[in-house]
Amino acid sequence: MDVEFPDGDALADCNDHTVDDLPEFAVAHRERDPESVDDVAAAAREAVDAIAAFDGLDEGSEVAITAGSRGIEDVPAVLAAAVDRLSERGFEPFVIPAMGSHGGATADGQRETLAALGITEETLGCPIRSSMAVEAVGEDDLGRPVYAAVDALDADAVLLANRVKPHTDFRGDVESGLAKMAVIGLGKHRGAESLHNAAIATEFADVIADRYEVLRRETPVVGGIALVENAHHRAARIEGIDAAAVLDREPELLALARDHLATLPVDDLDLLVVDEMGKDKSGTGMDTNVLGRYDFHGEAEPDSPSITRVYARSLTEASHGNAVGMGLADFVHRDLVAAVDFADTYVNIVTSGEPRRAKLPFVVPDDATALLLAASTTGVADPAELRVARIPSTMDPDSLVVSEPVAAELRDRPDVTVGPPAPLELSDGTLEADPY
Repeated sequence: MDVEFPDGDALADCNDHTVDDLPEFAVAHRERDPESVDDVAAAAREAVDAIAAFDGLDEGSEVAITAGSRGIEDVPAVLAAAVDRLSERGFEPFVIPAMGSHGGATADGQRETLAALGITEETLGCPIRSSMAVEAVGEDDLGRPVYAAVDALDADAVLLANRVKPHTDFRGDVESGLAKMAVIGLGKHRGAESLHNAAIATEFADVIADRYEVLRRETPVVGGIALVENAHHRAARIEGIDAAAVLDREPELLALARDHLATLPVDDLDLLVVDEMGKDKSGTGMDTNVLGRYDFHGEAEPDSPSITRVYARSLTEASHGNAVGMGLADFVHRDLVAAVDFADTYVNIVTSGEPRRAKLPFVVPDDATALLLAASTTGVADPAELRVARIPSTMDPDSLVVSEPVAAELRDRPDVTVGPPAPLELSDGTLEADPY
């Protein structure tokens, strides 16, 4: 089906505003000095040694290590160091993609997803075994099957590795972390779909905890390496956790992760412009904790931040066309739509259980149109009063270009530097490529 979207001229008469009516803009940066791990590789090796089950594992045993689909900067180094340490201890490590339905829910697609993140057999120094084969290993409290990857079941031990952070869909004692990596990641497509469907019927966090306990009993999961990131997306904490302690320790690490979470330095916006969205930026394309909107079944919307409209300009190449989360935006650039692989996106959406996030937003031909239409869709009478912020992605909300009403507010913050105001630069309706 070919769809023709209106050009700028067709939308120009929606209101009487022009670019000259917009406020001036200024570059702003939020300054942080977060704690960080000095030696990531050394911390990862120590985390491996903290797993008690390895002390009783026979030499030559195969150890499967999980690798997810998120663009977590220190994870490749963590995985490589874990492989090195396990090899030194006489084991045979290998890595398995643990990412539910990502990568188009295919073995080759998941291997390609890891490669795009810098995780390959060459960088790891061990094999990557990619398969979508799973087996049901038990039932959850709802009587629904719990799945585990055959590659994991065939191993002598499974070491989970994941970032602990606030989830983009729900709130609970366990959110994104080792338990979720086991349930959704090791569950592959079948496990992810089953989990998300069950979560719609009850509480998301409860289903994860329940299914994790099934997997802990019925699979060779021995523990995990948990990583907490700081606001600069570097490791603030890396530690090894025994399998039996995961559900007790994760809430504590989650609280630490909330303290480090990178969010916008402003709580009230008429329009947020996001240069790039994609699976390497967030599991939902754009981090809902930054947008202040979940749009997920059964979850209440957060009180802050309050953002009236969101405009997404492009889809990252690393997403391979998966535009899950575009439904969180109000406006999208037509170039973003042209980059969408709807098959990949829809598979991910059906697996995650929230079709609203696949909705196609209002498609604009250029940036100027999005800015001018914001003046008619935010309740602001005078375009010069628009509260606008532009960020590279929701992974980097500390680098901004903000309209003067926002800049005036941020100048009073000691942790934010704000440059001089200037008229917005547009070339043929397109914003400056890198104004930050």
